Amino acid sequence: MPHTILGDNLPAPLREMLGDEFEVLPWETTTNAPAAERERITGLVAYGHPRVDGELLDRLPALKVISNHGVGVDHVVLADAASRGIPVGNTPGCLDASTADMTIALLLATARNVVRGDRFARGPEFTVFDPSILIGREVTGARLGIVGMGRIGRQVAKRAAAFDMEIVYHNRNRDEDAERELGVRYVSFDELLERSEYVVLNCPLTPETTGLIGAAELARMRPDAVLVNTARGAVVDTAALTDALRENRIAGAGLDVTEPEPLPRDHPLLSLENVVVAPHLGSASDRTRRRMMEMTVENLRAGLAGDPLPWAVST
Repeated sequence: MPHTILGDNLPAPLREMLGDEFEVLPWETTTNAPAAERERITGLVAYGHPRVDGELLDRLPALKVISNHGVGVDHVVLADAASRGIPVGNTPGCLDASTADMTIALLLATARNVVRGDRFARGPEFTVFDPSILIGREVTGARLGIVGMGRIGRQVAKRAAAFDMEIVYHNRNRDEDAERELGVRYVSFDELLERSEYVVLNCPLTPETTGLIGAAELARMRPDAVLVNTARGAVVDTAALTDALRENRIAGAGLDVTEPEPLPRDHPLLSLENVVVAPHLGSASDRTRRRMMEMTVENLRAGLAGDPLPWAVST
């Protein structure tokens, strides 16, 4: 008998990994199916950030494990899972490099007008080379401020070092190992904002980091600064960022995540030229996504067997 699990929009490679071992039911089962159907569900794959809370879990009385495809679990109410004895697994470590690559890609794209330049080069106005247009910001030798010197922050620092950047960071706790290994320097949050030419956000979304970058923080940043967010959209106050960019109080922003996500199609942020927005591509590389799927299945199998999850989220 296959295990019956809940999972919506699972891509073909993930379904292939699950194989005949699992019967996958759609998310609507939790609201439209009779109790007997819901009581068969013993596993849940959270793919694409669905909301998993106590209300949902109470409709799944036989659930043994929640396996999240990704590192961030802000869409899972961990306390609700813990109070019901349901372990939660995620996929840490495997996406550090690809997310750091995306951080640097957005930094460069924003600083050097890559997206604006692409649109211009494809448009009717580009009929002769003009060396006076689309002058960008220098990256090499600039000061980079990293908010969150965790696994991804460390990978960003390694890449930034190749650009001879001066790297400062801020964390809840100072990381002297990172300072020795990477040559980074710990500074206060205010100093990082006030003096960095590039500010990158690589911190998790927690109650403490929600709205971490708001109007007051943006006002502290240099007028020639660029903000890059590859963390979570809610780390930044979207309205405050839109105002700062529209009024040129900072030079630009590169966003892989937004709040809400996606933004409404008529959101004013999307009409600004000094922002680059990507559709949450941080972990979207071939090797990373395959490893994420493998880890998702390994956590799922372990939880259904009653074994400790290889990558359990602490609550």
